[in-house]
Amino acid sequence: MSKPTVMAPAQGSRIVRDGTSTILFGQPPEVLKGLLRHHVESFDTLVLTDVKEKDGSVLNNLEFPFYFFLFVANGLAEGRKLSLVGSERDISHALRLLRMTLNGPNRAELDKWQTDNTLKEEWLAVSEALALTDKSGKTIPIEDFFNLVPFKNGQAQTNSMVIAHTGPDEYLVRNNEGDISVDLNEDQIIGPSYPVQPDYVPGGLAKMSLEVLGGASGFTINEACTGLALCFNGDYILIDSIPFLDQHLFARGISKNQVSAVFLTHLHDDHCTMFPLMMMPQRVEVITTKEIYNMAMDKLACSLGWDISVIHEHFTLVEVVPGESINYYGLNIDPHVTVHSIPTIGATFSTIHKDYTRQICIVGDNHSMHTIQEMNKEGKVSDKTARSLENIYSKRFNMLVADGGAGAIHGDPGDVLKSQSDRVVFVHVEELPNDFNTTFSLASSGKRYSIIDGDPSIYTSQVNHYLTIWLGKPFPNRWMRSLLADEEIRRYNTEDVIIVQDTETRGYVYLILTGYCDVVSHDGKIFSKVASLQAGDIIGEMAVITGTAMRNASVVATTPVTVCVFAEETFSSFIEAEGFKEELLDRWMIRPLIAELPQFSGLSSTVIEKVARIGQLQKFDAAETFKPSRDSWYILVNGQAKRGDSVLSTASEFGWQPHAETNCSSVHIEGGATMLKFDKQDVEQLRLTAPQLNYLLRKFRINENASNADWMLDLIAIN
Repeated sequence: MSKPTVMAPAQGSRIVRDGTSTILFGQPPEVLKGLLRHHVESFDTLVLTDVKEKDGSVLNNLEFPFYFFLFVANGLAEGRKLSLVGSERDISHALRLLRMTLNGPNRAELDKWQTDNTLKEEWLAVSEALALTDKSGKTIPIEDFFNLVPFKNGQAQTNSMVIAHTGPDEYLVRNNEGDISVDLNEDQIIGPSYPVQPDYVPGGLAKMSLEVLGGASGFTINEACTGLALCFNGDYILIDSIPFLDQHLFARGISKNQVSAVFLTHLHDDHCTMFPLMMMPQRVEVITTKEIYNMAMDKLACSLGWDISVIHEHFTLVEVVPGESINYYGLNIDPHVTVHSIPTIGATFSTIHKDYTRQICIVGDNHSMHTIQEMNKEGKVSDKTARSLENIYSKRFNMLVADGGAGAIHGDPGDVLKSQSDRVVFVHVEELPNDFNTTFSLASSGKRYSIIDGDPSIYTSQVNHYLTIWLGKPFPNRWMRSLLADEEIRRYNTEDVIIVQDTETRGYVYLILTGYCDVVSHDGKIFSKVASLQAGDIIGEMAVITGTAMRNASVVATTPVTVCVFAEETFSSFIEAEGFKEELLDRWMIRPLIAELPQFSGLSSTVIEKVARIGQLQKFDAAETFKPSRDSWYILVNGQAKRGDSVLSTASEFGWQPHAETNCSSVHIEGGATMLKFDKQDVEQLRLTAPQLNYLLRKFRINENASNADWMLDLIAIN
């Protein structure tokens, strides 16, 4: 035993060691890859964080550290238990989460969801067959893998060390030789432990293509987990939501506004990282079975410590049934069941183009066909499932994406040798055996597979879509035709300058169609970032509306960017003719006020624009008494006001308040004041269509006073 030492294997985590015991504080996404990069060979204790999410990531991703302990560090073989430290509440959430990801749903849950009986029995049989068992062959309950060590009076004893909980995510760790402090608050940025190589050249919009966000496993040190982005008619459907989704989308130049849906195959951490989708500017549709969807909602509820009904507010289910085709806005989706440790699906995505059917088949995580055939003989896997998978591996697709990870619950590359597909691409594998490396390909971050190239109609439809959202109502058809008559599509590489500060407007207005840009200004000495823009945002519209001839800031592409350029004169004429000038000027004034208020901290430019659209500025004279309405939300943006004897500061709220008690007490205006006013109905409607706003408003309330957040989870049952 020696004095405890501390190291950071990944942002948002710490390892404390004393030669006898090793403690992992914090479990950010893919923390295991950081541990492996730093040659941490074992640990015996996990400490759950107080803060549940930071910088777009949840911080209790326990699944792969748990697998590492069991199988790599030989915890299972040696009969050792992993110590789990935290509050009793958080421990209960963690155990329920791990139960679902390790063993899947139980019979009672499947009965509750009214799962088809044949499928229910297959899922339960496969889960039992692949479950970890004791010497008698019985499935080991999740809680039996752990020593549960809740904090008592702010302290927890684990092996050779005592952990004192000194503050939110602050600890003092001591043994007989000394002590050391751990402060997870030092890490405000949570990012991958491996480099994410960005694209520099725009890929453009496709009729049908597949982009690889990552193609490896949760144990691959230098590569992202398996996640794909299917582009169909210019919109993106994610195939699973991988850890650090925001960073991987950014690297590919895909903005959040371009993502309309996710096809969710199953619940494991390397495929199901749902929190980034909860923070989208628009409500994302989840295409999956009702069982996988309910499990995903439950998992996210446990991760955040929020009631599942509130989690549901942020998503929309598009239910699929294995074996039954659906048409999703012109894209046919044919889901199929795979054989994995928990309920898992894959799908074939197809469309007709120039009288030919084009198909991409995503197998999904799947066991080897040899094992599946054996389980079929034993009656655990149905004939229907076995035949379906055999057919997938032998028929022709334009592209087949298969699980080649081998191992205990993943596929064998040899299963695909009979495939007639034009392209076979493997995921979940770092390298192919020599027998296959000139026959098949590996998916890796940054690869693009084009099935049907894009054409001008796709760009036209995206322009219509984004302008309608920006305007807040259907864009007038004749004006749309006029704008598009002179449109020009331009593409910019990462770091290209799109607009130069202190130059003339040159007669152009820009609509971003793909990627991200930064608005930056300089005073001759210092550059400062003014805003971050993405697909769907407009550049230069206010110069047109106000008649300003010069650009007051530069716009720089931070990813590959595609823009549509309109003639300034036509755009200006449209604004004048349709009477939108005053409305847009109001938005222009309101936007910076919204961006500075703590209630709206963290909102993207797109959502700020939506909030500005429903807001009104209301000015009050000195010595005026104001009685707030129960149907409106008021926020003080400047001026002096009092309620009784209390002096009110900027950002004080009155009247109805989202996720808080209404307060309509009179307010005395002392030296004049300005408030932002929002209609209750408008706010309620917007927060349910803009999940980012919904989440951040709730987070703001929790930070104000957690005791008033009645959607917080208390102790819950594991099963």
